[in-house]
Amino acid sequence: MADDPLAAPGPLAGIRVIDCSTVLAGPYCTMVLGDLGADVIKVEPLEGDATRGWGPPWVADDAAGTRTAAYYLAVNRNKRSLRLDLRTDAGREVLWRLLADADLVVENFKVGGFDRLGFTDAALRARNPRLIHLAITGYGTTGPDRDRAGYDFVIQAASGLMSITGEPDGRPLKVGVAVTDVVTGLFAAIGAVSALLGRERGAAVAGAAPRRIDVSLLESSLAVLVNQAQNAFVTGQAPRRRGNAHPSIVPYETFTTADGEIAIGVGSHKQWLALCRLIGRDELATEARFARNADRVANRGELVGLLNAAFASAPSATWLARLAAAGIPSGAILDVAEAFATPQAIARGARVPVRHPQLGPVDQVASPIRFDDATEPAAVRIAPAVHGEHGRAILAEAGYSPAEIDRLATDGVI
Repeated sequence: MADDPLAAPGPLAGIRVIDCSTVLAGPYCTMVLGDLGADVIKVEPLEGDATRGWGPPWVADDAAGTRTAAYYLAVNRNKRSLRLDLRTDAGREVLWRLLADADLVVENFKVGGFDRLGFTDAALRARNPRLIHLAITGYGTTGPDRDRAGYDFVIQAASGLMSITGEPDGRPLKVGVAVTDVVTGLFAAIGAVSALLGRERGAAVAGAAPRRIDVSLLESSLAVLVNQAQNAFVTGQAPRRRGNAHPSIVPYETFTTADGEIAIGVGSHKQWLALCRLIGRDELATEARFARNADRVANRGELVGLLNAAFASAPSATWLARLAAAGIPSGAILDVAEAFATPQAIARGARVPVRHPQLGPVDQVASPIRFDDATEPAAVRIAPAVHGEHGRAILAEAGYSPAEIDRLATDGVI
């Protein structure tokens, strides 16, 4: 059970992150940093991060009768929570004290929102020259859309991602997880770690110490279009929806068996030859229509029909065993619960329990980042916090006396 905050400190131990972000992209970023050992202080508004109320599903009712949404638990481990009203002078002064010896501040206010509270880059630099400011926005801090609010679903539409997701004859669909927020959080984490490294190397490498990082949902979503975007640049035509099929590789999609569907990815000529042998159709490997991958792409419809006919002769489990023995990448189509219950996921510790102070044991998705011993992922040291759970301890660390902390509580600042 991961419940020792001092266990497995991680490579970012000693780095202090002040997290003023809410919802998903920013909190995902800071969770990654927390998993890697950073001390993350989550500064929440008095009403809490919005995702605390994004249910169902709910984990349980806590002792005060407040429900905890699974959504909040998903991205807020390895952080200490402080309730703080930044609309007040006293609240802003608390944040200034926290920033005085911090390494990184992360926020996802609308463009200019953090500035209007007094936390301009010039003011931040004057108070703490070593502080790095990471701003996450919907559309970026410049350009005609800079002032627009951005949500994952809307950005999936605006970035083109939705246009290539779904069946060819169906309507555009969003991805089944808030992938725009997640990849933005990952890009933000990469930017943060790079800036921290650059800061340490700044004396030796000119320009190696950026103090401001801008990451947007739109640009992150455009970036992960990768080959689809390059295809559009090369051809001048927008890619279209292909369902489960790959735009540039055939066969590389799902196929119908006697009792369901399986996923098969043939990524090399060697694998193509092995597949032809496996289904008893060696002649396909030398037919002009299918000999090379480019030929198979050009004649996709014919080949997929032939393969579906072959796979319909046996159930999925039989084909998966045969495909694995032949070294052909393939897999069953699992639901989320099934995916975490596979022997491989269990062996790799993909699901890790953490002890929550009110909810008891709560399972978390383990970090996929592993160091040295492959059986030990980046640590889950602290459960997703109760709202304001660590406020008094954080304020005491910042130099507030017990009487001052009581006054802040009485005045509704914390």
